[in-house]
Amino acid sequence: MRKARYENGFTLVELLLALMITVIITAAVATLASALNSANAVTNDMGQKQAQVRFAALRISDLVRHCKLICFAGPDDFAVWRADDTYNDGKINIGELVYIEAGPTHDHLRICEFPSSDSTAINLSSIDSLATNWWSVYSSNINYMEVIPQCNNVQFCFDDPGSPPNSKQVNILLDVVENKITRQYQINATLRVWAGNLLDGSGNIVSDDD
Repeated sequence: MRKARYENGFTLVELLLALMITVIITAAVATLASALNSANAVTNDMGQKQAQVRFAALRISDLVRHCKLICFAGPDDFAVWRADDTYNDGKINIGELVYIEAGPTHDHLRICEFPSSDSTAINLSSIDSLATNWWSVYSSNINYMEVIPQCNNVQFCFDDPGSPPNSKQVNILLDVVENKITRQYQINATLRVWAGNLLDGSGNIVSDDD
């Protein structure tokens, strides 16, 4: 009686077939793992950038809402007088100014503040763009907080662009690339209490109502 052909092990054809099936399964698992990693990376990138936009909206809206004046409005940045809380002298001091800056390439959004001990009052007409370094005679230091480190086409729009001290609202428009898709965002901020009653005819602070 002839013995079964499987008695001494697998044939070469069977081994090759098993190897082929193993390779196909391994490739499928590797492809699935790669797809899951890519999906996680996309989700993490979108989540991180949307979190940055939410933080920027909350931080800037709160800052503008509690400030007293929009002192300067330019294409690359704008400055607000936070409050008369440093020297309580009824004047604008360098340490009471805060800039929201997008830079000359409009590719980021950051908050700039001055840790100054100089109590010299600043005329409203002297406040200029941050990049001109007009502030260096009052303070040698400046603190930067990146709220959106990577974005594009940042634009500042004001309700009264011709006269910044009279502006009470600012809209910030920007584009953020998420997973190779450009999304448009808008941050709206409005002064809660406008201190226009403190301005004289030349637009300078003359008194304080604190």
